[in-house]
Amino acid sequence: MTIHVLLADDQALLRATFRILIDSCDDMEVVAEATDGVEAVALARTHRPDLVLMDIRMPGTDGLAATSTICADPELGGTRVLILTTFEIDEYVAQALRAGASGFLGKDVTADELLDGIRTVAAGESLLSPAATRVLIGRFLMTPARGARPAGADDLAPLTAREREVMTWVAEGHSNEEIAGKLFVSPLTVRTHVHRAMTKLGARDRAQLVVIAYRSGLVQAPPAAER
Repeated sequence: MTIHVLLADDQALLRATFRILIDSCDDMEVVAEATDGVEAVALARTHRPDLVLMDIRMPGTDGLAATSTICADPELGGTRVLILTTFEIDEYVAQALRAGASGFLGKDVTADELLDGIRTVAAGESLLSPAATRVLIGRFLMTPARGARPAGADDLAPLTAREREVMTWVAEGHSNEEIAGKLFVSPLTVRTHVHRAMTKLGARDRAQLVVIAYRSGLVQAPPAAER
């Protein structure tokens, strides 16, 4: 299956580079290019891409606002957002994850890392390394966005014991394969537990599952000294 990608970046040279790289792969293609957030939202609604490769800092409507709009649109439920940023750990990234983005990459990534990241997010996984997850949780995600209702332990009531256990490993940044090895089950079984937890908790993807896990107290943020 071909992964359809929308590029959103105000730098024409960077978009051209990404297009050449992505279109060189048999399993993905660029369907459109946007120069700002407004255009990104409009093109997402027109083309319904599998993934939007979104820069945060763009003139006018930025990538953060565009991400929030795209992820909140029920008609774009199949479209995922992968954030591109010069700074891998900053408040804008955390806000984008709160808004529904599935992960982020620094603009200094290698070609292989970019392509692997696109495939990972398009497949429904989150792109958050364990180290990056701990920093984001410690610095930003434990503080709910203004006006948001904090998650509580009661929110986890619909989950089975096994789903909570798997969710804990997910929140610590482990892949399905790593979790399967720890629990002595198949990766497919882990994937099933993850998707059931996401469905029960109304999480768009694994990144939102991570946020819920920490805010509900299922997993504790590391002490400041460790962060």
